[in-house]
This record gives sequence, C-alpha cells and structure tokens, in this order.
Amino acid sequence: MTRICRMEHLSLLLLFLSMGVSHARVVSVSPGPLLRVEGQPVSLRCDVTDYEGPREQDFDWTMQQAEAGSIQVISTFDPKYSDLSLSDRVASGDLSVVRLGDSVVELRIQEVRSSDSATYLCSTPSTDSVFSGNYDAGVTLKVIANTLKVAPEAPEPVVPEGGDITLSCNVTRHFTDPTYLSVTWSLRRPGIPLVDILTVGPDGDVVTGSGSAQRYADGGLRLAIRRDGAFGLVVAGVTQADAGMYVCTGREWIHEEGGQWKNIVEKAVEMGAVAVTPTARSLSVVAMSNTTLNMDDTLTLTCLVSAGNLASLALEVTWLVDGRTAVSLGRDGVVSNGSPSVGLERTGPGEFRLVVRGVRGSDKGMYSCRVRAWVGGGGRWYQAAEKTSNPVQVLVTQIKPNFAVTLTPSSTPQVTGDPTELACHVTNITHFLAGGRLGVTWEYTPLPGPPGDRLTTAQTSLPIGSLDAHGNLKSGTLYRDRLESGAIVLTRVEPDTFKLRFLRTQDVDMGAYACSVTAWTPSRQGGMEEAAEFLTPPLTVRWEPKRPSLTAVAQRVREAVAGGATFEMSCTVSHVHLQDPGYSVLVQTQDSVDSATRTVLSLSPDSVLQHGGATDPNRRDSLVLTKTGPAEFRFHLAGVQQTDRGFYRCDITAWTKQPGQAWTKAVSAKSNKVQINFQETGPLFAVAIRSDTTTLYPWETAKMVCALSVSGASPKSDDLSYEVRWYLTRLRGGNKGTLLASVDRFGLVKKEARNASSDVSLERTDTHTYALNIHATQDSDSGEYHCQATPWYLSASTGAWTHGAELTSTRVFLTVRFPMWDSLKLPLLYGSVASVSVGLFSLLLGFICAHCCCRNTTHTPRSRNKLMDLEMD
Repeated sequence: MTRICRMEHLSLLLLFLSMGVSHARVVSVSPGPLLRVEGQPVSLRCDVTDYEGPREQDFDWTMQQAEAGSIQVISTFDPKYSDLSLSDRVASGDLSVVRLGDSVVELRIQEVRSSDSATYLCSTPSTDSVFSGNYDAGVTLKVIANTLKVAPEAPEPVVPEGGDITLSCNVTRHFTDPTYLSVTWSLRRPGIPLVDILTVGPDGDVVTGSGSAQRYADGGLRLAIRRDGAFGLVVAGVTQADAGMYVCTGREWIHEEGGQWKNIVEKAVEMGAVAVTPTARSLSVVAMSNTTLNMDDTLTLTCLVSAGNLASLALEVTWLVDGRTAVSLGRDGVVSNGSPSVGLERTGPGEFRLVVRGVRGSDKGMYSCRVRAWVGGGGRWYQAAEKTSNPVQVLVTQIKPNFAVTLTPSSTPQVTGDPTELACHVTNITHFLAGGRLGVTWEYTPLPGPPGDRLTTAQTSLPIGSLDAHGNLKSGTLYRDRLESGAIVLTRVEPDTFKLRFLRTQDVDMGAYACSVTAWTPSRQGGMEEAAEFLTPPLTVRWEPKRPSLTAVAQRVREAVAGGATFEMSCTVSHVHLQDPGYSVLVQTQDSVDSATRTVLSLSPDSVLQHGGATDPNRRDSLVLTKTGPAEFRFHLAGVQQTDRGFYRCDITAWTKQPGQAWTKAVSAKSNKVQINFQETGPLFAVAIRSDTTTLYPWETAKMVCALSVSGASPKSDDLSYEVRWYLTRLRGGNKGTLLASVDRFGLVKKEARNASSDVSLERTDTHTYALNIHATQDSDSGEYHCQATPWYLSASTGAWTHGAELTSTRVFLTVRFPMWDSLKLPLLYGSVASVSVGLFSLLLGFICAHCCCRNTTHTPRSRNKLMDLEMD
C-alpha cells in the first residue's frame, strides 16, 4: 500500500511539471497597418510557432470589412474555403496562398484593388493537447488610388562634346496619405542595360550610380530641384559615353513600422535620346599665309581655332617649325619654350598669335599650328581632338658668308711609314657675322682599282673626321681607332687654317683627300647654325711602295772549349724600307744540320723573354737572351754540357706598330748557324743490375742492386754523384714501365704512390751502389725491374758540374710464387679431422639404435654354428 501511494504522488508531480513547462501557440502576421497602391502586388506573411502536433500546419485567411463583415478568402486545407465573391480571383491566381515552410505561408494579391481594403485575419486550427496561446492574428491593409505622375521635359537632342545636358523631370501624386516621392535618372545605350546615374531618395538623400560617384564629387553632376515638383539634373562636360536614351523613374514610398522605407509604386518614362557631337568633327585650325622677312625683322603669325563648343573647350596651342616645337601655350595659359624674342599669346576667342622678334636665318622654315582640344569638368580632363593647321612658309633673306678654301701638302711620304701632313687654308672671308666660327671636315677617296674593277667607276668618299664650330672632334667609323690613339691628328693651328697629319702613313692611306670648311653663325637657341660650306678639289697622296727586307748575322762571341764552359753568340740585324721597326728573336738549335729545329729562348718586340721546348727547366738560370743594341741581341749559355752540342742560329722578325695599335708583322730573316762542338775527355760510366733472388713467396723481401762503375779519368768521390731511378714492367719485353722510386744527386728520395700493400725503400750502400728493397711482396710485384742512372761529375777543366749520358741497366724478372701447400695444408687437416669425427659419431649412433631401440626380448639366440635366418639377413 505504501508503494502504491508513492507511485500516485509521483504521477501527479510529473503531470504538474509537464503543465508548467508546456509552450503556448503563437500566430503572427506582417506588421501593420499596411498602405498599398491600387494595381500593385501585395504579400501578407503568416507564421505559427511553439505549437504541438504535426510539423506541417494549415492556415485560413479571412477579411473583415465594416460594411460586408467577415469574408473567407483562402485556406491551405480546404480548396472550397473561399467565398463565392472571390472564387474567380482565386481561380485566376490573382489571390493565392504560398507555403514558404511547414509553419509559414504568404497570402499574395497580384493586383490589389481598392475593395481589398480590410483587416486580414490569419488563423490556424488547434493541434495542441492543451488549448493555450493565440490561434489567429490580423493586419489592416489600406489600398489607395495610383495618382503617381512622371512628366519629363525632353533634353536637347544634339549636344556638342564638352557641353551640358539638362534633364528635368516632374514627379507628382495626390497627397491623401503620408507618402513620399523619389526620382532616378538613368541612361540606356545600344547593347548596354539601363544604368542609373543619380537618385534623389524619399528622404532627400542623393545616391549615385556605380560609375557616377567621382563625377558627382567633382561637380560633373549637379542637382536643380524646384518647388513645383520638378527635379533637374545637369550633366556637365559630356563625352561620347554620355550619348543615349535618358529615362526618368518616379517612385512613391511609405515609412513603415520599424523605420524601413517601402516602395509602393513606381513609373519610368523615357525623356529622349541625346547625341554628342565629337569635337574632332567641328574643330578647325587655320594659319596665316606665307611670309618673307629680312634679317632682324619681326615675324607675326596668327592661328585661328573654331569649334562647335569652343567655349567649353580647353585649348593647348603649339607652333611647330619644320616639325620641331618652337613655343607652346598650355590649356592652363602657361607658355613653354618661350623667350624674350619668341612669344605666344591669346588675342581673342580662338585666336593665338606667334611673335618672333629679330629673326635669323635659322627662323626660316615651314610653320604650322597644332591644337589639342581638352574636354572635362571638375578635374576630369581628357584630350578630345588634335588637329594641325596648314603649313606656312617663312623665308628670311640673308647674305651668306663667302670665302675661298685651298688644300696644300705640308709633308708627303716617300716610303711607307713616313709622316704625311695636309693643310687646309681659308682666305678672302666676306659677310661673316660677328661671333661666327669655322669648322672643317676631312674626306678620303681610295685610288681606283685595276681596269674592270667596279671601284674604278664608282669611288666612295669616306669621312676621316671633323671639327665643329666649338672644336669638338667627330671621328669617322673607319678611322676612329687611329684618331683616338693619336696615329692621325686633326688640328686647328690658326682660326683660318686646319691640318691633317698621319704620324706613319700606311699603304692603304694612298688616295685622294679633300677638306670641307663650314661657316657657323650664332642661332636663336644659343647654339650655332650652318651658314655656308665650301669643298676643296681633291689632292692625291701617292708614292711608290717598296718591299722591306731584313738581314740577320750570327757571330760567336765566346767559344765553349769544354763541358761546363760558357758559350756566347751575338745576332745583328739590318733592315731596308722599314720605319722604326721592333724585333722579335728566336734562338734555335739543331743536333745536326738535317735534324729537327728546336727553340731554346724567345724575345718578343716588347722584350718579354720565354723559354722554348728545348730548355731544361733545371737549367733556365744558365740561359740569357738580351738586347744589347738597337739591332743587336746576345745569347748566353753557361755551363755547357755534352747535350748542348749542335748548331745555333737566330730567327728574327721585324714588326711595325701604329700608336695605340698592336704589332704588325713585316718581314722575317734567319741568321747563319754557329756550332758548339767541344770534345770532352771525361770519365766513362757503366751500370749493371743484380738481385739476390729472382723467385720468392708473398710477404718476403726482395732486394735488387744497381751498381755503377767509372773508368778513364775517374774523379774523386766528392766530385761524383748519381741520379738513379727504378722502373717496373709487368710483362717481359714491355715498354719503359712504371716509375717506382728515385733519388737525385743530392740524396733526396722520392717514392711514387702505390696501390698494393707492399712497400719499397732505397738505400745507397757505397759511392757507386744503390739498392731497391721491396717489403712484403705481393703478386702485383712480379715483373721486370731495371734502373736508369745519370752521372754528375765536377769537370777538372772548367770547375763546373757536368752530367754524363743517361745509363740504362739490363732487366731482371722477379717472380712471386703462390704457396700452394701452405695454402692447402690447414684446410685439408681441418677437413680430415671433421670427416673422421662425423664417421665415428655415425657408427656410435647406429650401434646404440640397433642394440637399444630395435632389440626383441622374445628372441632365442641361435647357435653359433648355424646359419642366420633369412629375415635377419
């Protein structure tokens, strides 16, 4: 019983809690009251929240009027819910209900009528378990007559570029309810949708279109609103983009609850099409007729400009002389390139006058007036057109300077390399203005070629160089390097004398020369202008070219009578038909008259000494080649050896050089031969090789001895030393082989890098014996060994160290055998022991298995003297 009571109390508590937390149904509609215009679409929204039951709710719409009472409009549940007076409108779709969601619908009236003014009630059937909240809500709709009128004034159909367009539009309505008006100006161009220019809102605010904000801020769009309801817009500084059909749109607005503006009706009317006349079509620029003046007169030219919209244009006027700018007047009225003697001013609308005082010869030419028309407003300027007038010829009568020009040779060459100098003289100068100067231009024409050559009939003048009125040098293309290096010099030695000088004339310089003198007078721009020019007749510079020749003679200065002595030879050179040549010398040697020639030393024209391929690098300090005179060279060889015996001569080449240029080879000559042939009675040397063994095993040490012997006039041991080198050849009878190690005559040992694990060492056991030790020999050390030795001894006759001929020993073949028994005895011993051990273990294992695991306990042993059973066998 106690448990039952407790359950009843718990159920009551849950019911109470569920009633306390339940929600109340809420039905709401669009806030009102609503004011709409007859003939416009109207939408009334209704939604329900905090409800129970199915998710999708149904709605009923009714309208309540004072005189007609309640009228059923439409329902989402019952298709026959509508009143008979509204059934036709429902069937035609003029009245409809659209479900926007499970709990949201919208009543739509396509064209609202004045009879639709009423209070619209939206109700929902109850689907809740408990009746709570509201189940309907209403909104009042008032429909007024459409009294909005838009009456625009047609703008000017044609407007010049840069002009103004005035757009006037009258927007009115009958003021019966608190409504407000707005006006929008738009532009429609072919192929482009309607674009809004500017809107005056219902609250008086101005809203610009997407491309009109900057123009409105710059003043290109201006409003003109009158009290009679007319709205005016002025489009200033029109361009081609402003042409098209203008449209005026009037709108009527209400201020609904919540502070939102609602457009209840609008009307758009075309104002008219506007065409923009391009400025280039109407722009006209005319200059005055031709003019002839004397020096120092005043030149006056007038430029007349006309255009359909001249007053709205900003003009930029420029006077051109032969296509060059003389003076300009900007659209802001600022003159450019003007001076006290040259001015440009505006004398009237479209009239501009050029004044040049004190004309000069440089003022002549074809004058034209160029006009650039700019259109814009509020800082948005752009060039609309440009036109240039007809050219006007201006002539200035002046007396040109007159003078005579002669060309004379001051110095002519007799042979190639001689200097050449030509003088250009100006005489009998008349009518030369004060401040005038003279300039000169030198020209060269090559000599005609052989008969039939095309150059014979058509010779081209080549410019060498020129000096202008200020003395500035301008080089010709082919002569630029020689002028810059000073090989050719152009000078003005006197105001009326010019000279051309070749320091060393070349064969290619033979030809005809002419000088052209130009008179320069001061110009208005502050520079110099050309007034007159005179050219001299050509002057031919020619000589009989002679081939240069060269002779070289070698003489013995000091004889080498024995090894270690000093040999000296001098080479003297003489030339013909050469101008200040430079010489290069090669000292060459031959072992015999018919043997190959080798170069010992060389000396360049710039006295740079180089050693040739016949020079021993260790003896370079003993070789000297010097220039002892302008045409004499001396060769010095100290400490001659037997290898130096042979024939020596000089190969001399003459070179010529222009200033700033490289040496050019002219001619070469070889001297007679001088022989070094001394007889040396020094000691005789021999070399032999021996080895303590020729066969050994790896890791043993091999020793080979290179023994040298001396006979004849044997020097003292302190006066004798050797250079010894050891070589290895892998194959019998092979080439020289690989160098293993060497010791020089000072006892310095050098070993070559090795790839094997073995090593070598050298030792000198006595004065004439050298030993090679190979430690830890390997297979790679097998091969033929031999030694080479070069003896050095102190000559008793000269007191200098002299080396003898190189000696090569016979060859010894060293064999490193492979130790077969030593390599196999341990593996064989280990294998035998392992085999015996495995065999004994197998026998023992078999015996155990036969006697223990396979034993039959019921078997009766047989007699020893009987045969075994067949099964047991």
